[in-house]
Amino acid sequence: MAQVQTTKGAPRGAKREIEQKAGIGVRDLVTVAVFSVIYFIIFFACGCLGFVPVMAFLFPLPLALVSGIPQMLFYTKVRSFGMVTIMGALLGLLAFLMGYGPIGLGFGIVFGLIADAYKSTRCAVAAHAAFSLWVVGTMLPMWILGQAYFEPFRSSQGDAYVNEMLGLLSGGMLAVVVIGIVACAVVGALVGRAVLKKHFERAGIA
Repeated sequence: MAQVQTTKGAPRGAKREIEQKAGIGVRDLVTVAVFSVIYFIIFFACGCLGFVPVMAFLFPLPLALVSGIPQMLFYTKVRSFGMVTIMGALLGLLAFLMGYGPIGLGFGIVFGLIADAYKSTRCAVAAHAAFSLWVVGTMLPMWILGQAYFEPFRSSQGDAYVNEMLGLLSGGMLAVVVIGIVACAVVGALVGRAVLKKHFERAGIA
């Protein structure tokens, strides 16, 4: 007869290890959905900063920073491999439906997988830094298409806006975005971990 593992009476770390051996269940999918909605709200709010030309490139930085707190809490709820990947796929799909293109969906899956591999408490900061890079996929069409990407915006945003965007478009800006995302994600994760320890753990939420 197969031995059934139980978390009753087990130390906290052992409980987490036992729970993570289980597959993804309905409760896990609900958790992913809830935190995906929270993340997407932050994504949308930061994306609205894009009416300022430079922030159309730099909005992922405040996203990586602010999302640190909910993501650190999310990682404490992750019981099975694949939950972070599902979240990345959902966010990429939502971005695709909003017109950001399919690259964001691919990046969501890839960086979700990477974050899934490093989602443990010890590596949560690295996981958040990796996961935050998924949003670069939603922006790559700007560099790939160049002027053709921005021309449709002339009628709604005006020539001055489009010309300023084209002036900012460069390989150097892409490097600034990637490095900035990683830096802000690390800071956001450290703040999130501190908040988690100070408030959520005491309240028994994490």
